Amino acid sequence: MIPLAFDYARPDTLDDAIALLAEKGEDATVLAGGHSLIPVMKVRLGAPEFVIDIGRLAELDYIRVEGDEVAIGAGTKHRDLVTSEVLGAEVPLVPAVARTVGDPQVRARGTLGGSLAHGDPASDLPAAVLALDGSIVLRGPRGSRTVGIADFYTGVFSSVKEPDELVVEIRLPRKGDAGWAYEKFTRRSNDWAIVAVAVCDGKVGLVNMGSTALRATATEEALTAGKSIAEAAALADEGTEPPADTSGTPAYRRALVKVLTRRALETAAG
Repeated sequence: MIPLAFDYARPDTLDDAIALLAEKGEDATVLAGGHSLIPVMKVRLGAPEFVIDIGRLAELDYIRVEGDEVAIGAGTKHRDLVTSEVLGAEVPLVPAVARTVGDPQVRARGTLGGSLAHGDPASDLPAAVLALDGSIVLRGPRGSRTVGIADFYTGVFSSVKEPDELVVEIRLPRKGDAGWAYEKFTRRSNDWAIVAVAVCDGKVGLVNMGSTALRATATEEALTAGKSIAEAAALADEGTEPPADTSGTPAYRRALVKVLTRRALETAAG
């Protein structure tokens, strides 16, 4: 199928983009890399009347250290996350996870902000940001606000972001030498995760174990209480609601997440 007709604009500045989004309201949607929006439009699950292209805004493309945090522009491509020396030194979990996203063509166009804003529970990077205790900076006509990633998602493909706001920046605490790991289980290397687990400094983020990216809080509490990795990993599915689809049943995912969590924690500990 092909998309329905729509109007298109490519603003020159971030302020212009926000003003246009506020003007068009709920009839508008935002295009960055396009890997979430375009497939939905092609099969007509989404039919925006107005598309605002922010994919070439240089204001949203940066990676830099600011105090105790690393600031990443929402328009930063997955490819640049993979190759960033700053991220490799300060939050190496992010390049490792970004390297597993899609294929080289996807990584060359897909953006960190787009992935987080889309909110697919099977997406890799939301769980990584969750394991890092990161935050998301939103900007709209009323100004900017910062939301912790743990409070950002409200359900499948939904978040606290208002229709006239943009994700403009992601902020991550500098982790330095903290132990980290990412375990992703797929049928093929380019597939969405059946289940995946991101670990950093004792925090555990889960992929595809509920309607949003989740923290394995029972596992984290067990580690804090001095339990062994095996004992903590056995609790990884507590509080989750894994989906049922052609890739696996909920019971299968519950068993799998415990295995992947143990592996990730052992790698991080080493």
